[in-house]
Formats: sequence, structure tokens, C-alpha cells
Amino acid sequence: MPDDLRGYELVVGVCGGIAAYKVCDVVSGLVQRGAGVQVVMTESATQFVGPMTFQTLSSRQVFTSMWTTQRDPGLPHLELTERADLMLVAPATANILGKVANSIADDLVSTMIIGADCPVLFAPAMNTRMWENPIVQKQVKRLGRYGYLFVGPAEGRLACGTVGMGRLAGPEVILETIARQLKTDPPRARTER
Repeated sequence: MPDDLRGYELVVGVCGGIAAYKVCDVVSGLVQRGAGVQVVMTESATQFVGPMTFQTLSSRQVFTSMWTTQRDPGLPHLELTERADLMLVAPATANILGKVANSIADDLVSTMIIGADCPVLFAPAMNTRMWENPIVQKQVKRLGRYGYLFVGPAEGRLACGTVGMGRLAGPEVILETIARQLKTDPPRARTER
């Protein structure tokens, strides 16, 4: 469906998990469907996929810190979600879920989620034992009550070699979930800066 997402703006927050490489397909798919995509990454995410990969796929600067930006000296942790129709967080690790559920904003991605002016969609990915941990499940339920959205996780073979729940939902599932969510409203009005 080329161009069916034209006019929509997304922020994609990439967190530090092995499934970060799959988010490249999501970003590429969004761009191919006409969406504007701004990628932000945690420091640990950059250990799995380099920012240059996402910069190439999105044709936009990738932000990795609140403290260093190469563009105008605004407030990226607030301004980027003011223009966004949706923020995707993938892979949503146990770390980021716990931070947001407890109002901890100590890096760019967690700060953007907590200050988001748009819906936030988490795509969890982690080891089965982590996903099934009652503490993580409590945080997921808590975030759901606050209005955060979820896609996945899926069941399957994990990077550690075990099979179980915790695998990142497939890129096509994430893309269709995003498209359904976005199409419930027209793209937000854009204001020139």
C-alpha cells in the first residue's frame, strides 16, 4: 500500500535489545508507505544497530541524547512528539517499560515517552522469563491503564535459543497495527517553525 500513510509523522524510539535490527524493517516500511519517521535511540540501542542505519532509512538525523543535537537548539524531547501522530517504542525492553511505568525519565527515549503529545505504542521484546516476570506484567497492565498501546510480543524462538513468549512482533504486524491506529484520525495539522 504505497503512500497510504503520507502526511503522518512518527517518532520511533529504539531501545537496547537484539530485536533492534528488526526495527530497521519497520522504519523502512513506514517510509515506503509515505510516513515521515524520526528515530531516537537509547545509548544501549546503538550497541545493536548504528544510528547511521536509521538515518539512511529515514533520511533524517537520528537523536541519541538530550544533550547533543546537530540541528537547531530546541527541546527535542518535547518538540518531536508535538509534531508526531504516534510514537512507536521498539523493542520495548523490560527496562523501558519499568522506567515509564514509574515515571523515570533519565534518557532521551524515556523522557520523550513520558512527555509525549501523541499516542505511544510499545512493541515489547525480551526473554520469556523476563516477559512472564510478575513485576514486568504488573508494569504492562499499569501502562495499559494509563492509555499506552501494545503490539505483541509473539511466541517463537528467541535469541538465547529458547522458545516462548517474548519475541518482537513481526515487522508486518507492527506496520499494520500502526496503520490501523493512524487511520483513526487524519494527520495532525503541521505548523511551520
